[in-house]
Amino acid sequence: MGVSGPRIGSLCSGFGGLDLAVQSVLGGSVAWHVENDPQAAAILAHHWPDVPNLGDLTGVGFDDQALAVDVLTAGFPCTDVSVAGKGAGIAEGTRSGLWLHVARAIQSLRPSLVVIENVRGLLTAKADRGMGPDEPAVDAGSGAPRTLRALGAVLGSLAGLGFDAEWACVRASEVGAPHQRDRIFVVAWPADSRRGRCGAEAGLRAGEQAGGGWQRSRDVHRSSVADADLDSSRRRRRTGVLDGAARADASPVRNGDRHAAAAPVAAAAFGWGVYGPAVEQWERLTRPAPGAVDDRGRHSPEFVEWMLGLPEGHVTAVPGLSRKAQLRALGNGVCPAQAEAAVRLLLARAGLLLAA
Repeated sequence: MGVSGPRIGSLCSGFGGLDLAVQSVLGGSVAWHVENDPQAAAILAHHWPDVPNLGDLTGVGFDDQALAVDVLTAGFPCTDVSVAGKGAGIAEGTRSGLWLHVARAIQSLRPSLVVIENVRGLLTAKADRGMGPDEPAVDAGSGAPRTLRALGAVLGSLAGLGFDAEWACVRASEVGAPHQRDRIFVVAWPADSRRGRCGAEAGLRAGEQAGGGWQRSRDVHRSSVADADLDSSRRRRRTGVLDGAARADASPVRNGDRHAAAAPVAAAAFGWGVYGPAVEQWERLTRPAPGAVDDRGRHSPEFVEWMLGLPEGHVTAVPGLSRKAQLRALGNGVCPAQAEAAVRLLLARAGLLLAA
């Protein structure tokens, strides 16, 4: 007997944090991963040895019916949109330009739900228009490149594929983590969806009629492409950072595509100091904190793992990974509790009812 709930496909899987969050909300099981990074692939193989990894996203043919899924997750690379990255934005030929292949997967698979995660830089980084499968990259009149913000490109691509979407910027600190770690989350669903529920009780299975589809309430505010193109100075920042909380993104450990959650090294040497309340709160929600630094005074991967709310050893106990590889994998991932809260928020905002 299979696991109840939706069948999930995972693109740019990393250490599996976004998938864990989606499963916490919807139930179900991951049918396959798409992850080309050897260190991340080793983590996936260690924890999910029976789930196939299809490898390089650019080489996967998603027209294969065996790959059909109900839910598609994607945390595509942020190298070119993050503060620590190159600032090239989403454009063909960049790593963040892998969004084009995510859009291709969505177009072929037509899942009932898409869940996307990336860094806050999506709000400010530029993108070439034409990042969707059928979108022109230049203005028909002038022939000049058509540019917009990266999140606008993502939302525009989804709209062009026939998907409605909601998005939000959620901080890890908003779920109690001792660091800020702003992330953009998007949920999208077919605009022509029929009424129904999502979640384990819905029993969604790829290739079957989904008992009425999704149910959506009326008059729900929807974040739009225009919203994503607003100048960042006009946006209201969310509250929720604890007094004295470590602001990870203000002091990144640049060992990967994203910011590793930086430990408050100076404070750790003499006790937690001003970081004490934040650390103690996360300990109450998770488990006791390991040491923030190793015996050489370097950032401890075990501490970063704890800051993300991962089970002890999820990354650090995987055989064959160096300290640098562990930090890189952790820096590229998402805090599952943060992602879970974001998915619940966006499903509620969209009026998509969760099965009880």
